[in-house]
Amino acid sequence: MSIGKGRTIISNTNEDYLMTGRMQNELMRLDQSESRVEPKGTIGLQTSMGISEDGVTDFTLPKDGLLEFILSPANLNAAYKKVKGNKGSGGIDGMSTEELLPYLKEHGSALVASLREGTYKPNPVRRVEIPKSNGKKRGLGIPTVVDRVVQQAISQVLELLYEPQFSETIYGFRPHRGAHKALLKCGEYIEQGYVFAVDMDLEKFFDMVSHSKLIEVLSHTITDGRVISLIHRYLNAGVIHCGNYEPSQLGVLQGGPLSPILSNIILNELDKELERRGHKFVRYADDLVIFCKSRKAAKRTYEHIVPFIEKKLFLKVNKVKTKVAYIRNIKFLSYAFGRRSGKCQYSLHPESVKKMKAKIRELTSRSNGWSYEYRKHRLQWYIRGWSNYFSLAGYKPRLEEWDSWLRHRIRMCIWKSWKRVRTRLHNLEKFVSDKNRVRMAAFCRKSYWRMSQHPTVHEALSDERLFRAGYPTFTGCYVDFNKARGYY
Repeated sequence: MSIGKGRTIISNTNEDYLMTGRMQNELMRLDQSESRVEPKGTIGLQTSMGISEDGVTDFTLPKDGLLEFILSPANLNAAYKKVKGNKGSGGIDGMSTEELLPYLKEHGSALVASLREGTYKPNPVRRVEIPKSNGKKRGLGIPTVVDRVVQQAISQVLELLYEPQFSETIYGFRPHRGAHKALLKCGEYIEQGYVFAVDMDLEKFFDMVSHSKLIEVLSHTITDGRVISLIHRYLNAGVIHCGNYEPSQLGVLQGGPLSPILSNIILNELDKELERRGHKFVRYADDLVIFCKSRKAAKRTYEHIVPFIEKKLFLKVNKVKTKVAYIRNIKFLSYAFGRRSGKCQYSLHPESVKKMKAKIRELTSRSNGWSYEYRKHRLQWYIRGWSNYFSLAGYKPRLEEWDSWLRHRIRMCIWKSWKRVRTRLHNLEKFVSDKNRVRMAAFCRKSYWRMSQHPTVHEALSDERLFRAGYPTFTGCYVDFNKARGYY
């Protein structure tokens, strides 16, 4: 293996690595932003399709040489660039993405050789826990950067292999699809009269995936046993948590590049069963909504599909959170739904508003010690992203209310930063001419929140001045987004 300065980072002259030109071209485009078409392929055939300079390119993956396809220079280079671009923290060995290239220069050939010979042993992942909105914690597994490259290389080929098999109504972890397209598909079904839904919740889905079942499903399509064995080794790599090793006999730990595609592959069995039964459904990752025209039909669907999930896929349905309800009473991708004059109405779910306000409180906390510029940057990033994501919802009447509350939060933070009376006098005098009002406000001992609504403070830190200072508003982000869409 050699490392060069050009486009090719990993190269190998072995004859086994040679592929047809069309296959090579397809892999060289994995690290580009070009759109890949999503054809309706024949299930079970190792055939994929992509975009090339000459148009659509068809190729057939080798039935017994899939590992060589994964370890091809083009695929490994694309995987390296992807991991390098994503950055992220290191695994149990502490190696960062910046140290990855020197490591590959020295050990790349040995790494590829061990993968081809089947002797490579993946490292355990580093387990971290992140808080969830309900107070619980979600476990993430952070592989080493070397394992991330290998997983990414496998994931890229599996995506080419399985993309034609996936249902058109599956939107999570797929190229050029997203939450908005999933929501719009829900709207289509609602407008067709499918106003009752089975809101399916899979309990701890990523932690409950059966390894044996997943390997069985993979074996239906992948005939190269070496690839199956490599994936199995990653599934059984184990976890390091609080310095202790824990075996992983169940589940696909979130955090690695391989987890998303594997989750789609196992749930594709459920998708095919729903399609066989003629159901209208939308799935985003493990969030699934099945649409029906009546409550009776929805209950019948629930009774029939739960045994399939639990007995065939060995997953567990959360009976408490799973429900049959009218569309107005379900939550999907943080949205709520309604129907008016035959048209689907998107709205904010109350929990989404609650989460947004909790995040704003966190970003405008008086005790985080952030600078003005850093706080502005964090607020701009969050509010712009939130506004874009919920652009389908009709929340325009609430913009003024939220902006007023946000400005009070910002004034509170600024007032807190003016700790001393001398500082408050100096800053207030810049904008308020009445000396008595300035002194009364500066010496006032009311709480920071109450002072943020004080007339003198409000005059000094007016809406216009906060806007000129670069502080974001929900209204401004809403208008900017709609201007970009040509609505203003």
